[in-house]
Amino acid sequence: MAIIALKGNTINTIGNLPKIGTKALDFKLTAIDLTKKSLSDFNGKKIILNIFPSLDTGTCATSVREFNKKVADLENTVILCISKDLPFAQARFCGAEGIDNVIMLSDFADGNFGTSYQLEITDGHLAHLHSRAIVIINEDGNVVYTEQISEIVNEPNYKAALNAI
Repeated sequence: MAIIALKGNTINTIGNLPKIGTKALDFKLTAIDLTKKSLSDFNGKKIILNIFPSLDTGTCATSVREFNKKVADLENTVILCISKDLPFAQARFCGAEGIDNVIMLSDFADGNFGTSYQLEITDGHLAHLHSRAIVIINEDGNVVYTEQISEIVNEPNYKAALNAI
């Protein structure tokens, strides 16, 4: 279990992020067009999983905007922004913000992504949502970088994540 905080108040996740060097676990998530996407849809690409509780928070929205800017210049790299927000809300956010360099995916249907990647929050006001985390997967499907953000209102370390690519 990872111990994190929400504005200084301790909360927990159901486990720890995948270990560096392990095969990334497959998933099925819902895209904004309501199609299902899995890890295998991105085979052969470098993948940044930008995971967060909800687009309706300032930090989550900022992380999507920042990665949207930063991914434009990266070759053979996709950024998957994952939350439990409904695909309709994700589409509305991207449309309003001009977000077009990231892929929004929702774990609303069954929460299996949050469970398998061990980042579902177990207690506090954000229980059952995803913790803020970054997982980077290389072209071979191996986890090469993880960051469990210890204070959920903080942004991820963009520089370290991009350097891991």
